Amino acid sequence: MTTRKRTLVVGLGNMGMSHALAYTRIDGFDVVGLCSPGIATKRLPAPLAGVATYTSFDEALAETRPDVVSINTLPDTHAAFAIRAMEQGAHVFVEKPLAETVADAQRVVDTAVRTGRKLVIGYILRHHPSWLRFIEIARTLGHPLVFRMNLNQQSSGPQWQTHQRLLSSLSPIVDCGVHYVDIWCQITTARPVAVHAVGARLTEDMRAGMYNYGHLHVTFDDGSVGWYEAGWGPMMSETAFFVKDVIGPRGSVSIVIAPGAEHVKSDDINAHTQTNQLLLHHAELAADGTFARADERLSTAGEPTHDDLCEREQRFLLRAIDEDVDLSAHMNDAVKSLKIVLGADESVRTGRVVSL
Repeated sequence: MTTRKRTLVVGLGNMGMSHALAYTRIDGFDVVGLCSPGIATKRLPAPLAGVATYTSFDEALAETRPDVVSINTLPDTHAAFAIRAMEQGAHVFVEKPLAETVADAQRVVDTAVRTGRKLVIGYILRHHPSWLRFIEIARTLGHPLVFRMNLNQQSSGPQWQTHQRLLSSLSPIVDCGVHYVDIWCQITTARPVAVHAVGARLTEDMRAGMYNYGHLHVTFDDGSVGWYEAGWGPMMSETAFFVKDVIGPRGSVSIVIAPGAEHVKSDDINAHTQTNQLLLHHAELAADGTFARADERLSTAGEPTHDDLCEREQRFLLRAIDEDVDLSAHMNDAVKSLKIVLGADESVRTGRVVSL
């Protein structure tokens, strides 16, 4: 029987609240503290009513003495908060990206190794059965591979306010790109060798020097290539905002919107993880030059919602703690994908191809 883990949740935005509620549904976690700068004015849902609240991370850490700290704050605090939590004996869940620099990300990983604490990074797609199936199929397409992916979000109101806060510390190709670059690196064992990217600042409503649209290109040492595009804001187009495609010599696999779901909008957070359908195309030709096999539409009905996936992440964390799961590959992959997207950010700012 698992020992219940005293859990401190830091940051109560969209992701933080989803994770906080996930802990309340799992037998093994007790939420003992909630920490957020504006928590005094936040209306908490019933499962979190009565939990101690804090505005200071250090005060919350000292008073709650947590076994687990869940970090869902802006990215510029991730590394420092994670290191402080592990130094005080807590296991850590931290939303992606792990840090603002590769060096800081490596410091977080090194701290986890040194302290023996478990560190789980919020790569939500790693817990999605349809995305795991997508990866499995893509691995059968041969080499080299072509990756084509984007996630543009036409945001307004509260969603644009959230994006503006994120833009105070990082660009869309860093924040969202780590998810999809991580998918590429799970599909191919090839080594990424270089990245080139371009970016555009389409609004003045953010930190000077930051861009809210970006497009990166990665090359791998087996000849595989990939592009990823991401943009945020009220000016973004809804046309082809969600492309998830892998092409190889034997065909292609794509995530497509199922008939009847065309109404899905780019600011729908569930649309960022749900796959609708997988479309598998076979490249094999018959003797007469026509396709030997018809395309296949693979159902992903019944797939988990965004909140379901947050719960799966936290169940993974609990199992890692209780069963002493080796998270070395998980942590190293997080540093690897961050290195690629931060290389892309450097490329945007310098106009140069960045060697990896």
